[in-house]
Order: sequence, then structure tokens, then C-alpha cells
Amino acid sequence: MARTMARAKLLMCALCLILVQLQGTQGTTIEGVGVNWGALASHPMEPAIVVNMLKSNGIKKVKLFDSDSWTVSAFSNTDIEVMVGIPNDQLSKIAGSSGDAEDWVKANLTKHFGDRGVNIRYVSVGNEPFLSSYNGSFIKTTFPAMQNIQKAIDKFGLGDKVKVTTAMNADVYESSSNKPSDGIFKRQTYDEMIQIVRFLNEKNAPFVVNIYPFLNIYQNKDFPEELAFFDGGGKTIDDKNVQYSNVFDANLDTLMWSLKKAGYPDVKIMVGEVGWPTDGHISANPKNAKRFYQGFLKKMASKKGSPLHPEPFDVYLFSLFDEDLKSIAPGNFERHWGIFRYDGRSKFPIDFSGQGQENWPEEAKGVRYQENKWCVLNSDVKDMSLVPAALDYACALADCTSLGYGCSCANLDLRGNTSFAFNQYFQIKDQSVEACDFNGLGNIVTEDPSNGSCLFPIEIESSKSGLMIKAMHTMGALLIGLSAFFLTFP
Repeated sequence: MARTMARAKLLMCALCLILVQLQGTQGTTIEGVGVNWGALASHPMEPAIVVNMLKSNGIKKVKLFDSDSWTVSAFSNTDIEVMVGIPNDQLSKIAGSSGDAEDWVKANLTKHFGDRGVNIRYVSVGNEPFLSSYNGSFIKTTFPAMQNIQKAIDKFGLGDKVKVTTAMNADVYESSSNKPSDGIFKRQTYDEMIQIVRFLNEKNAPFVVNIYPFLNIYQNKDFPEELAFFDGGGKTIDDKNVQYSNVFDANLDTLMWSLKKAGYPDVKIMVGEVGWPTDGHISANPKNAKRFYQGFLKKMASKKGSPLHPEPFDVYLFSLFDEDLKSIAPGNFERHWGIFRYDGRSKFPIDFSGQGQENWPEEAKGVRYQENKWCVLNSDVKDMSLVPAALDYACALADCTSLGYGCSCANLDLRGNTSFAFNQYFQIKDQSVEACDFNGLGNIVTEDPSNGSCLFPIEIESSKSGLMIKAMHTMGALLIGLSAFFLTFP
């Protein structure tokens, strides 16, 4: 009897140890891996819900694109490291006035420090301000704004806690041969880049670069797709006895060569954005996103960088949620970078530990939805002559990027396209009866019209939705004429 009891006790101890070990692996994330959390959504997620979701997934770094107090304050009394941002449209004001820079620091940094404060570590002054599509609008103001913010931070005694940087797109450097060793900062912004790099080097602040392998496929139909992923088996890039099996490493080393030629080879590198979209393009889908993240996170877990930057580096995955107000000028995929849907539901398995397991991430808890009703094209409509105008109107004010060729709703006919567009508009308008009128074409239903991979969403409730929708109406008149250009219906 004593032996039986002893064995049972030993078995129970072993079981408890296994359970503790299993619990220890839950919510673990690779050191140095964080996420971007954008705010360009008509119905933003409640910050407290998002912070709890980050905690449950073990994510301890987050990068924001502004310094909205509603969002930043939610990180109080947590160990999550925060990077806040200054939007590009504020650069001119801050660059021209040290007083405005001090006001910004006082309002957006100092108020968040204290015993139960926010762990703000970085300020990104501008986001991709040298992007070629901006036509040089922010080239002369970015560095002066960085200097003024740094001086203000030092004045308020935060210089040893908060680093100033700016997030650059990978188009600030180039290679005439497409080989990393020919990398150099672009001539058009060379002087300004040298100023910024010298500043970062002196302040021991990171050079933040955004790298998107997906864009190589999107911009070049002849690009070898295998190079965009990390599982090998495809073509390699050969350069000075170095072989690159993926374009991410090649891109990063193009930057390393550019820094080396500029005389600053030891600047700390941080990848500000990297990810894969799940809709809006034939190559943007959950299957490819899962493949990309599985390979990339496995690479990060190995703590191996690129051939010229073998050390591990910090990186922020892009992005946490889909954002239905993002500009689609770069492509319809822009609104679908989220690892999670607009409502915090997961899209595909992703293992933040980098072990390659088939783990579904922890979803957002406590999300409140609007009523279970949808707006569709009335089945009684026989004369379709009024439909195109109504469809264009709905898509000018709501997100119809899932309707394009190769996208999640590409299987719909004209009636399906119209119903999808009507519902998108209906949902962002908080399901108001008037929003489903469309001159008598619309009809509110209570049966889910979702079709296969095509989701007809129900919008979430959000305390900030009213302000975002007002902004959408301001843009609406400008977008109506563009909607037909960006959509391709079957």
C-alpha cells in the first residue's frame, strides 16, 4: 500500500511538473519581437482589450504611429515597451519651433512617466518621411524635427530613457545591380540621410527600416516568389561569395553596405515593419502569410541576422489588425496587413515562439459587436441600371478591397459585389436604417450572407468610431471618382 501511495504521489508530482512546463511555454514570444498597432480603422479596438491580448500572447513590444493618450495610457503599469510616433503632418511645425517640440514632449511623454507610468523607449519622428511618393514633402523637416524633439527630451530629463529615431522605408537606399554590395543611399536624399545617420550614431539610437518582401512580388511579376519566403528551395542571389536565399536578408545587407559606404557601419539596426497581407491581391492570403511568418519567426528564434548583420535585432511585425481607413494608393492589400482581423479574431496559425508549431494566437476578449444584421441588394430589384452608381458610392466611403481579382470575395457576381459593398457601408455607419437605403436598392436582413471565403462582417462597437467616420465623410467626395480604378469586378 505504501509503495502504491508513493508511486501515485510521484506520478502526481511528475504531472504537475509537466503542467507547469506547458504553462511556461504559453504566451512566450521571441525576445526582441514586437508588433505595430495602427489606428486607421473606422471602429478602433478598445485599448484595454488590445493590451490584454498582447499580454496573453506574450508580446512585450509595441510600435504606435502617433501618441494618442487614450491608447498610450492603456500601457500604464505594464512591462510592454512602447514606441510612439509623430505623424508626418506635424514635422514642419516641430522642426520650426523648439517651443512646439517642448509642448509635444510635455503632452505626450512626461505625462506618462512615473511610478505607474508607461514604458516609452522610443519616439519615431515621422513615418517613412522620405518615401518617394511624397515627392520630397518632408525631406527638409525630418532631421530638424528630430533635433528639436531630442533637445526637448533632454531638457525634461528623459534623455537616458527615450531614444529619438525615424522609421525609413527601404527605398532610401538602392543597388544598381540588385546586389547588396552595390547598395548606397539614394542621391536625391543622400545629404539628409547622412545627417540622420550621424545623429543616430552619436545618440546610440537605432536606424529603423521597414522591409517588405511581399512588395517584391507585387511590384515585379517576374520576381522569383520563393525568394520572398524563408523555407529555401528557390533561386539564390549571389554576391561576393555570399548566397542569399531570401530577399529580406539581401535587402537588409543592402542597407548595411549603404551604411558602411556612408562611414557608419556600426549603427544599431531595428526593423520597424515586416509582414505579409492576407487580402487585396492574388498573393495576399492567409496561406502565404502563415508561410511567411512561420519562416521569419523561426529565423528570429535562431538569433541569426543577415550575412553582414549576423547579430539578432529588434523587429516589429506589421501589423496587429486590419485597418479599413488606410490609403489604397500603394495597393488594395494595404488594408489587410493584420495578423488579426479588424475585431481581434485570428486569421491563421502563428507561433510567436518561433518553434513552428501550429498554434493559433490568443484572440481579443471582451469585444462587443453590433447587432446580427446585414445590408444587401434587395432581391426584388430587377432593373440593375441604378446599381453601378450605388455600388461606387458605397465603395467610396467603405472598404471594398476584398472584391478584386484573386481576393477573398472574387467569386461573387454583380449582385454579390453590390451586397458586399452595401454591407460595408451599412456597418461603418453603425447599422443605421438610412445607410441601407440606396434609393430603395438596399434591404436589411438577419441571415448571414457570407459566402465561402468572403466574409460579410458585423462591425464592432467602439467609443471612437464616430470621429473616424466623420473623417471618412470628409474624404468621401475625393474618393468616389477613384473607387472604380481600384476595383476589378468579375
